[in-house]
Amino acid sequence: MNIYDFKVEDAYAVERSLKDYAGKVILIINSATECGFTPQYDDLQDLFEKYGSDGFIILDFPCNQFGHQAPGTNEEIVSFCDSRYGITFPIFAKLEVNGSNENPLYTYLKSQRGFGGFNPEHPLTPMLESVLSRTDPDYAQSSDIKWNFTKFLIDREGTVVERFEPTADMAEVEEKIVKLL
Repeated sequence: MNIYDFKVEDAYAVERSLKDYAGKVILIINSATECGFTPQYDDLQDLFEKYGSDGFIILDFPCNQFGHQAPGTNEEIVSFCDSRYGITFPIFAKLEVNGSNENPLYTYLKSQRGFGGFNPEHPLTPMLESVLSRTDPDYAQSSDIKWNFTKFLIDREGTVVERFEPTADMAEVEEKIVKLL
């Protein structure tokens, strides 16, 4: 099994097979439009523009599970991403990444790469750790997605090779992408 076995709904309610991205290096993200990490869209779009012609793609899955920071409709999210950040990579329908209604793609992604911890040098790490530990003192033990802008890196064969938490340095993300290209 790999990610090519999954079908997902795009922002326009059209079912898409991830087989459409076979042979590409893929970065899958769960995003939110009203999050402290939302400015990462600038870096993500830059990565897509820089490496897209080399076989790199970003697949964006908005999620409203973390602080209700993706409140808009799919159409509103696409419009926001286009007007605010000039996003040109695919944006899919809003989905859940944890819990009883989580999308099967995320069940699979989390089974392949668990939580590896937040970057201790990132300024938002203390806030994330505080918020998460209040609701679940053992949050670090589960593979659940912890917050918006968690990223999974997939190689050209559809294998999940890396998980980056939202506090990961984008230079590290880029370095890993380049190695796979």
